[in-house]
Order: sequence, then structure tokens, then C-alpha cells
Amino acid sequence: MSRPISFVTGNAKKLEEVRAILGNKFPREIIAVKLDLPELQGEVEDICRKKCLEAARRVQGPVLVEDTCLCFNALKGLPGPYIKWFLDKLQPEGLHKLLDGWEDKSAQAVCTFAYAPDANGEVMLFQGCTEGDIVFPRGSREFGWDPIFQPKGYDKTYAELPKEHKNEISHRFRALDKVRDYFNSDAL
Repeated sequence: MSRPISFVTGNAKKLEEVRAILGNKFPREIIAVKLDLPELQGEVEDICRKKCLEAARRVQGPVLVEDTCLCFNALKGLPGPYIKWFLDKLQPEGLHKLLDGWEDKSAQAVCTFAYAPDANGEVMLFQGCTEGDIVFPRGSREFGWDPIFQPKGYDKTYAELPKEHKNEISHRFRALDKVRDYFNSDAL
């Protein structure tokens, strides 16, 4: 039997969403591990690789880490991987206000999962992206920047959509779909 995969998060909502998206047919057990990993700067792929290897070193086994970006096209991809701090300082209203001087309100929600079997293993990246627009906050405030992100083709924000529906179209779903495919493939 394979060792459980430690998913590095201190966010109970994120763990709940990951488990809901992966479903019961995922071939490995996912357990949550809260680690205080260094907050790195740079491109999301590099950040994920380094965080993943450090987490694998600390747990001495297989790990899954996630990094989420919210990339405003008018701001050439910012806040990107720094969305956590922008949200903390500006709140959803302030994030929306950042685009006041821009006609272009389009954005991408990007989720990158990194998996390593151990600290010496190759890091695999799985990325999902959902196109959308930044709108004035609407809906529940229980999950980060969901109130300001309206996916293309929808008239509701992530926060206004039923969780089950969001979990079928989100950037996290798209990335986890690739994780699931990898673990269900013959590649392992």
C-alpha cells in the first residue's frame, strides 16, 4: 500500500475543495499537513518546485503543494502569485479598485499543484487556468477572492455559484483533473 500524500495547507476550505474535486476514486489517501514554508518570490513554476521539495524534505515522503494566482491582464499578470498579500491588505473591494483606471478587466485564475514522491524526486507540475473578469465583489466572503472573479460565460462570481458547480469549472478543478489523470495513469 502506498504512503498517503501530504497536502500542505492550513486552509480547511482548500482541503475540503480538493477532496471534493478529487472524489472517492482518487487512488491515494490525501492528508493535510500544516507547514510554515518560506514564501518565495518569482515565477509560479519555480515557487511551486522549491516549496514542494522543501515540504518533501520536512515530511520525509510524498507531498502535494498548491499555489494559486490571480492575474490581471491590464497589470501584466499582477498580482499573480502575490494575490494572498494583495487580498490581505486590500480586501476584495481594493482588488477590484486596482483596475479602476483600466478598460480591461479580464483576468486568469491559475492554480498550480506540485507533487514530489520525496525530497530527491522529480517535481511534477499540474496547472489549470480559468479565464474571467474582475467585478465588484458579490456573494459569500468565505473563500478569498471568489467574490470578485466572474468566470467567462457566467453572470455569477465564483462566490455566487454553488460550490459543486464552481468545483466543476474552476482553475483548481482543471489542475486537479490533471493530478487525477497522472495518478490513474500507467506512468506511476
